[in-house]
Amino acid sequence: MSNFAKNETLKTILKRRSIRSFKPEQIKDEELLVILEAAKYAPSAMGQQPWHFTAIQNKEVIGKFNEFGKKFFLSSGVERFVERAKAENFSLIYHAPTYIIVSGDVNAIAPINDVSLAIGNIFLAAESLGLGAVWIHAVNHLKTTDEGSKLFKELGIPEGYEPFGSVALGYNGGDIPEPAPRREGTVNIIR
Repeated sequence: MSNFAKNETLKTILKRRSIRSFKPEQIKDEELLVILEAAKYAPSAMGQQPWHFTAIQNKEVIGKFNEFGKKFFLSSGVERFVERAKAENFSLIYHAPTYIIVSGDVNAIAPINDVSLAIGNIFLAAESLGLGAVWIHAVNHLKTTDEGSKLFKELGIPEGYEPFGSVALGYNGGDIPEPAPRREGTVNIIR
């Protein structure tokens, strides 16, 4: 890898970490717009671009997601989730000031894959701008509830689209985690 040490794209990929501590300061409009633009340039099956991005910066709306998250985690039966929800300062999105839900057209060829690639671009764009981001999977559970369906309708998520992932985004408010060791035995090269 040392031959590629000067390549900015590779440095960004190798440096990116999931951030779970955010400053309360809202990100700049220009930063949000460039991140969303980068997301729209992700590859997609047959070039369908079947995604829809819902960027939320409204504290009241984010509060609704936190309420849902707390209820869901407490009733999940998963010890790790229950303990997290019991925390006095619980926040589904780790107190990030911006929350982006990425939905996909359920009739597209590969909406889950396409949304995942778009979220990957969000992570890399955020890192390149000095912002922190973390995947929030709990949005996938919200879509299965009446409360969630109602909230998605209020947010203007198009009919026929489902959220397949989401991102908490903001300025890093803590230490940058060390990378976990990479698992061995995950690559076969056949020549």
